[in-house]
Amino acid sequence: MQILKSIWDVFQDQILGMKWLNDLIGSVLSAFGLDTTNRWVGSIQFFIYDAIKIVVLLCVLIFIISYIQSYFPPERSKKILGRFRGIGANSVAALLGTVTPFCSCSSIPLFIGFSSAGLPLGVTFSFLISSPMVDIGSLVLLMSIFGAKVAVLYVIFGLIIAVVGGTIIEKLHIDKYVESFILTAGSVDIESPELTKKDRIVYAKEQMLSTFKKVLPYILIGVGIGSVIHNWIPEEWIVSLLGSNNPFGVILATVVGIPMYADIFGTIPIAEALLAKGAQLGTVLAFMMGVTTLSLPSLIMLRKAVKPKLLGLFIAICTIGIIIVGYSFNALQAFII
Repeated sequence: MQILKSIWDVFQDQILGMKWLNDLIGSVLSAFGLDTTNRWVGSIQFFIYDAIKIVVLLCVLIFIISYIQSYFPPERSKKILGRFRGIGANSVAALLGTVTPFCSCSSIPLFIGFSSAGLPLGVTFSFLISSPMVDIGSLVLLMSIFGAKVAVLYVIFGLIIAVVGGTIIEKLHIDKYVESFILTAGSVDIESPELTKKDRIVYAKEQMLSTFKKVLPYILIGVGIGSVIHNWIPEEWIVSLLGSNNPFGVILATVVGIPMYADIFGTIPIAEALLAKGAQLGTVLAFMMGVTTLSLPSLIMLRKAVKPKLLGLFIAICTIGIIIVGYSFNALQAFII
């Protein structure tokens, strides 16, 4: 058992976490006569290390996930979801969200398509919540920073929010709050052509390049913010705002995250720096969930498809769920990190 743990620790630290890369960059900077304990040099080291690490993981993960996603085009996903009823349908929708787009804005067109196709409203909302918040990429990236326990629990909690949120919306029977043009659009069935393995590889490559181009700016911004937090913001500031002494830290982190726009790849370096400075784990994860699920641009897009009351309900369900998850992680932090 100890041998397996040692192998896993090496995999997590050196393969997923790429600690060797950080050491290498530090050695190169030192070779040029730079002092890595200096704030400016430390910021440069953090920026180079985190940018390379996230980009490498991003490209590998997107390629793998896109290859898997090629088996679940929108029409097939709709047919799969149509076979289930009740909480089973919500659970399947949440799981399908894990192999679909990486940010909330790119999930909304699929949500509109599913709603137009006549799928239950609660089912489509389970998909909409799950898609940006939880995916295979988030599992691996979180594992590289926070460890396997945190990553798995994050995914489980995210799926619970998606299933419960969708179920609540379904039980309230509020289809009237979906814009009429969505409900009257009807279903347009487009048969997806059968793809060969070569086609799927080409598709995965194209998706990787396309997604990489879209998210790279947010990664660089996130890494830049993370490097500033890591090396310039005093630890006591972070602890006072987001540490255990502030009982409202989770709420503050969730609310602050809402106006921002990024996917999980852009929030990882910020979360990493906040945790290193003494922020509580649940508070950091609540910030990540708030940014990825309730970003202002995605809410503006969603408003085109649903009326204000339904939009407000969606925001309330997600916000309450995220806050509960945040406080739950804070309570469990001593046992899982």
